[in-house]
Amino acid sequence: MLSTNLTPWIGTDRNDPLRLHTLILLRWMAIGGQVVALIVADRYFDVVLPLGFCYLTVGASVAVNLILMYIFPENRRLTETEALLTLLFDVTQLAFLLFLTGGLTNPFALLILAPVTISATALRLRSTFLLGFCAVIFVTLVFFYNVPIRLQDGTILTVPRLFEFGFWLSLMIGIAFLGLYTRRVTVEIRHMSDALFAAQMALAREQKLTDLGGVVAAAAHELGTPLATIKLVSTELMDELKDQPDLLQDVSLIRDQADRCRDILRSMGRAGKDDLHLRQAPFSAVVREAAEPHISRGKVVQFEFHPAIGSTSPQPQIFRRPEVIHGIRNLVQNAVDFAQSKVWVEGCWTDKMLSVRIVDDGEGFPAQLLGRIGDPFVRLRKSGQNQAQRPEYESMGLGLFIAKTLLERTGAELRFANGADPFLSQMERPERGGAIVEVIWNSKSIFAEGTHAHGENQPIRSW
Repeated sequence: MLSTNLTPWIGTDRNDPLRLHTLILLRWMAIGGQVVALIVADRYFDVVLPLGFCYLTVGASVAVNLILMYIFPENRRLTETEALLTLLFDVTQLAFLLFLTGGLTNPFALLILAPVTISATALRLRSTFLLGFCAVIFVTLVFFYNVPIRLQDGTILTVPRLFEFGFWLSLMIGIAFLGLYTRRVTVEIRHMSDALFAAQMALAREQKLTDLGGVVAAAAHELGTPLATIKLVSTELMDELKDQPDLLQDVSLIRDQADRCRDILRSMGRAGKDDLHLRQAPFSAVVREAAEPHISRGKVVQFEFHPAIGSTSPQPQIFRRPEVIHGIRNLVQNAVDFAQSKVWVEGCWTDKMLSVRIVDDGEGFPAQLLGRIGDPFVRLRKSGQNQAQRPEYESMGLGLFIAKTLLERTGAELRFANGADPFLSQMERPERGGAIVEVIWNSKSIFAEGTHAHGENQPIRSW
């Protein structure tokens, strides 16, 4: 399970600060486009515009850009408030320019969607809502109040009121739709990125624990002979020094400490060894090792291992991959957390496939979430119930995602189901009527080559 110390790094309401340089660059592009549009309208289409006010409005953007470039360093990242004020200025500047150039008869009114889209991508929902609300107000104002576009002969350029209203309505829908759509996609991308980061950290932690256990166990293996020699020699010395109590006590202390070193190394080396027979192990041994932290948590965990019906294949050796161990451990943990009293861990195999089936006697997965199981940040229980059943963990909806991600990296296919109809009464429910998770591998992705040959252990070399 994900450690709670990762919580600050994995927030569901996190925002990524915008670089000031990015907004300044976008504003320079907008300024260039506005200047070109004004020049072309004035010189080539004979449009009469209040150019003094128009260039003053564009000049305000130029002045703001120059001030920001002078005051702040290029790599400055804006806070939430600073980014909101910057985008709000852009919306206001564009709205005033539209007021001077015909309002919604100006086709460039569409550009007011840009700041809202940027806000939905980079800022929090509250800031995006505020900016979108201001954009709606400004667009509505320029719809009713604006300086009409005139030609040199005095003709006023107009569009049918119905078309102008349709353009206003499309902008309203565009602000809402693009804001919500962009926000939803960005949040999902962030959630997936955060969840993958959590899965990578979980895998790295499992790999470090496996490596550490291997080093310790290999050290215990290599130190076994010298420790045995020390014990043998100290025992012989004790026989020869029976008439010298002071020396006898020192030799006895040496032997006791040698025994203590042996016991410490044995206990530390239980997690694994860095030799070939710990890189692969029997299928049942790997599954039991993965489930071991959760078999003494007050629920009965029953293991069943057998070949599939019609198969006579012996139990295969599989690779002790950290992804497999951590993934199965998370699945067993979820089953133990939500079981009433018992969890079944079943393993079966043929010469072409291998599967683990984890079943509990709890309430099962919520039917409305069965299709989303394995997505990041999906909480399968109400927060109060979840916290009561899992007081030692902080639920973030990542457990099954991490398990699914890690196991799929090993070539596994996961299936989620319930063992009973949710409308059955407690008396009608079968014993194994809770959640069911099945993990299936093909033999090429999980079976270890050389089922019974482990090779020769390699000694540790000192450099």
